[in-house]
Amino acid sequence: MTEKSKGAPDSGDAGRSPTGPLPQTGAVGNVGSPMDQHVTQEFARPNLGKEVPRTDDELGLDPDDLPNAEARTEVLPTTAPQQPADATYSYASIPPAANGPADPDRLRRSRTGHDRRGTLDFGLFVLRLVVGATFVYHGVQKAFGWFHGPGFDGTKDFLEQGGWDHAGLAAPLLIAGEIGGGLLLVLGLATPLGAGAVLAVILDAWAFKQGMYPGFQYKAGPGAIELESVLAGTAVAVLLTGPGRWSLDRGRGWATRPSWGSLLVLVLAVVAAALTWWYLHGGNPLAV
Repeated sequence: MTEKSKGAPDSGDAGRSPTGPLPQTGAVGNVGSPMDQHVTQEFARPNLGKEVPRTDDELGLDPDDLPNAEARTEVLPTTAPQQPADATYSYASIPPAANGPADPDRLRRSRTGHDRRGTLDFGLFVLRLVVGATFVYHGVQKAFGWFHGPGFDGTKDFLEQGGWDHAGLAAPLLIAGEIGGGLLLVLGLATPLGAGAVLAVILDAWAFKQGMYPGFQYKAGPGAIELESVLAGTAVAVLLTGPGRWSLDRGRGWATRPSWGSLLVLVLAVVAAALTWWYLHGGNPLAV
């Protein structure tokens, strides 16, 4: 072997990159040699003559053949992600403002004083107490004979003489309506039901007294219906205005703001009174 084969490479291989392992440029005796600089430039120089493939077609790949092709499909969100309600803001030291009042009209009323009821609730309590106690008073007279009343048997006889066809059914209905409805009014409990019950009872009492004697008698005469008219009017007033906050119904909507439900109960009470009169008594109360 000649010295040429042991030393520098052949001149014909100078233009090609070496295929063997790179010489250790940091070895002693070779640092900064012209050969080291030539090899480093050959490997550091980018190949700008060939275009780099950028798509699957240029690489010769079919997207359907790739593993987990469906899972790799990116689905863009249609809406912007919602930020959690309790998220903190890293760019602001002031927390987000709290939600405003759920009922702005109520806040406006409280500021202007429109939500104040004054003595309205107490006035409704007095009205319920007087009307309800009056019905309870008449009911216990008919049921137990208290306060010089006729009692149950006397009530049945009175109804039979007055032309009621089924006095055994009419008497319990009359007593239940007066005592039950009156107690509900006093307590302010299920007030629409109580007011509707006493209204139906007093309407039949109005028709009964009016039919006892000829002609319309409001104040004078034995068939005067003044008391029955006043009690019917107050029952309607309580039904349409509600029992107020001085009642067991104070948490209900009909206690302070009755709506179409109270009007429906009013209509049903009138219908019930008319059907009861037609079935148990019959006849026109305005004509004898």
